Amino acid sequence: MKSRISILGCLSVLIVLVGASCAWAASSSGLKAGAARIDITPDQPVTMSGYAARKELSTGVHDPLSARVLAFEAGGKRLVLVSTDLIGFYGGTADHMRQALLREFRLEPGELFLAGIHTHAGPTLTIDKENGHPNNLEYTQKLKGKLLDVVRQAMNAMEPVTLGLGVGHSPMGANRRELRVTTRGESSIVLGRDPYGPTDKEVLVLKVAKADGTLQAVAFDYATHATCLGGRNLTISGDVLGLAEQFVEKILGSDVIAPAFAGASGNINPWFRGLTGFDTTAGWVPEPVLLGTFLGQEVVHVCRGIGRTGPADKIDAAFVKLPLPAKPSADAAKKKEAPGTVPFTVTVARLGDVAFVGLGAEVCTEIGVAIKAGSPCPHTFVITHCNAAAGYVAPKELHVPGGYEITSSPFAPEAADVLIREAIRMLHRL
Repeated sequence: MKSRISILGCLSVLIVLVGASCAWAASSSGLKAGAARIDITPDQPVTMSGYAARKELSTGVHDPLSARVLAFEAGGKRLVLVSTDLIGFYGGTADHMRQALLREFRLEPGELFLAGIHTHAGPTLTIDKENGHPNNLEYTQKLKGKLLDVVRQAMNAMEPVTLGLGVGHSPMGANRRELRVTTRGESSIVLGRDPYGPTDKEVLVLKVAKADGTLQAVAFDYATHATCLGGRNLTISGDVLGLAEQFVEKILGSDVIAPAFAGASGNINPWFRGLTGFDTTAGWVPEPVLLGTFLGQEVVHVCRGIGRTGPADKIDAAFVKLPLPAKPSADAAKKKEAPGTVPFTVTVARLGDVAFVGLGAEVCTEIGVAIKAGSPCPHTFVITHCNAAAGYVAPKELHVPGGYEITSSPFAPEAADVLIREAIRMLHRL
């Protein structure tokens, strides 16, 4: 709680507290939307992402991976939200995919949100012909074609729609920065579970309905890693967020598209994490299925509770590569040189009275909460692993005790405050 308060204290913005659930409407009509889904499950063994120590190829598939697209058009502007059941777009693959999509559909950079749900049970993307596994190189090349296809399908399916917004909550995610103290009194922060640590339990649900009231899509946003399955798992899966998507579509109908987005969850894991696979003990519900269903049921409850929908006819978007302060290198520190910067991709958009903030990194939950609080919109989707992959960003106070998020981050302690201020400024300028 202290870390959250101190971050909010650095902002000179008006904070608006919002109730637990509501529907919203803009003043006039004119919005069109289309949705589509395509299978992106690897058809041969691949190296898997998320755990550097895991070198083996995948040995099977538990549940299919998909790319889901929700595309909007209003007033001559577009907004294309792409959710993929992947860890994200590392190793230069973000620009590789984005440039193909921007060029093909003549989108402005801010009009495209290309995101991964951050499953650690999916294939590694690579365009590195020297070091990448041949199967993964082939998979990545096929993926680019599939993303072009599914965005085209969504664009071609455009029709008048109305929108509704609902808010739920889920305790499925837990702060993972666990304090360990040895018998000698030495303390450290490890990857574990801190049930009392900060989390963002909000489940944002965007309901898209056709003119006749038929449900077209349900997009949702929740802050958690998809790491229920650990580094010894060799089975392909969308993990908790992918399984939540599948559950929502099963319950609401196969024609409904339900893209998930990972909120600010750099220090948040699912309640159960690091498992070796799906437990098949008779009577046991495998943990990824249990937690994915738990989250999916909340999405369905919220969706069903949105009693009215309304039109929106205004889209605004912006895209920047923000130079965030970098950690000083050991050599620079010796020479007393000023630290440099690391480019950080921020994408913002407004769709009527709902905001979207795409962050190209793993961002700790306190940062997402601060951006939501300072947003000029009553509801803000914070989407991480979006349009880039720059590493961890943690609030200044977490740099004092350290931990994995800090040691692996390329960013200086003050980077979080800069990011929060600039993201909110971008939203206010739309």
